[in-house]
Amino acid sequence: MTTAPIELRAVRRCANVLNSLHATSYFAPELGKELAGIGITHPRAANFAVRAAAMGPVGAGTVTATFSNYKHELVARYVPEVWATASPEDVLAARVRGVDAALRRLLGAQTLASPEMAEAAELALRATEACSRSARPLYAAHADLPVPEEPHLAYFHAATLLREHRGDGHLAALTAAELGGLEAMVAHTATGKGMSPKWVLTTRGWSQDEWDAAVGRLRARGLLDEAGELTERGAALREEIETETDRLDRAPYEHLGTAGVARLTELGAGFARAALAAGAYPADLIGKG
Repeated sequence: MTTAPIELRAVRRCANVLNSLHATSYFAPELGKELAGIGITHPRAANFAVRAAAMGPVGAGTVTATFSNYKHELVARYVPEVWATASPEDVLAARVRGVDAALRRLLGAQTLASPEMAEAAELALRATEACSRSARPLYAAHADLPVPEEPHLAYFHAATLLREHRGDGHLAALTAAELGGLEAMVAHTATGKGMSPKWVLTTRGWSQDEWDAAVGRLRARGLLDEAGELTERGAALREEIETETDRLDRAPYEHLGTAGVARLTELGAGFARAALAAGAYPADLIGKG
């Protein structure tokens, strides 16, 4: 094991490629089919159930707190009612089946059975050994789940652990910056790298008036200009938040070591590019429009 300091940009690059493959599950029709098979048919109910199931049959407050950028009233429409339709255990089993089918479509059987996939799974799982449960509820819940035997599912599992570990830390950084869930999404969209306003309003439960009000609050803080673009101060705050997130997330990558992180990034980027080329994401998901 190594705990030598690692360049924080390398942490961010690796985390981003791991998250890219994890995030394909939210748009996979295979997962929707599996969830429909256990009675969960509404896309919002499916999303809340899949990501929250590791925590057990929790209420709307817990989901809103840990997901952060969803309007609580939207969450409360489906949680905890969704657990009367399907248990968290059934949801987790459906996710494994859906992810398996989706990865087979996106990457192909040859890639899933490749030495590179097995290597990526081993590296990602090794990185998770240094994750911390403290103050990281979504990570801690997923860390209690068993590791699948198949390399591609083990890789997805490890990517999920690393994604939630980073996400929990990111919420701490956003809170310290006094950005609520909607304000954080508005600021992220202004970078051109976040979800488009259309997708935020469609999936997160916020209205156009609420979006516009959040824009106004960010302008009042000097973070957005009149055109809705990040000011110099806003861009600096966004970078401070990401750097703090990197710092809070560095332990698993220091544990893996510089060479291991570089190799995992290389392998993960290849899988992510293949998934993107196979149509894993909606074309209008990212952007300011």
